[in-house]
Amino acid sequence: MKLTLIPPNTKMQANGDGDSFDVSRSSTRTFLCLLTVTDQMEQESLDVSIYGSADGATWTPKPLLKLPQQFYRGQSKMILDLSLRPEIKFTRARWELNRWGRGAPLPMFVVGLELTEVPPMSRETPGKSAAMAAR
Repeated sequence: MKLTLIPPNTKMQANGDGDSFDVSRSSTRTFLCLLTVTDQMEQESLDVSIYGSADGATWTPKPLLKLPQQFYRGQSKMILDLSLRPEIKFTRARWELNRWGRGAPLPMFVVGLELTEVPPMSRETPGKSAAMAAR
């Protein structure tokens, strides 16, 4: 399962919320989150958080995951684990922009946020396999 919470190359100039996505069909309920910043100006910051909902209308008061604050171009990865939150059926991104100093009065970031479901892990531990192979 792959979710695009913020489409690639989305130009942001104000705080906002993304669309909601249904995660109830996920088998592992664990996602690798990849935030990509492809353009920005100096003297500004970007905070991206992921919120959850049971019904797609009422969202958690606190984020399920807060990605590291961004100041520059690049990528940031984190894991969102919903396995212990069975009530969460929907997710969405929220972003906050901040600008200081002189120059353009509005912040500007060009970003994308993709979530890729982490596949289930094997129940067999690598230590056992390695020990059997050595015999």
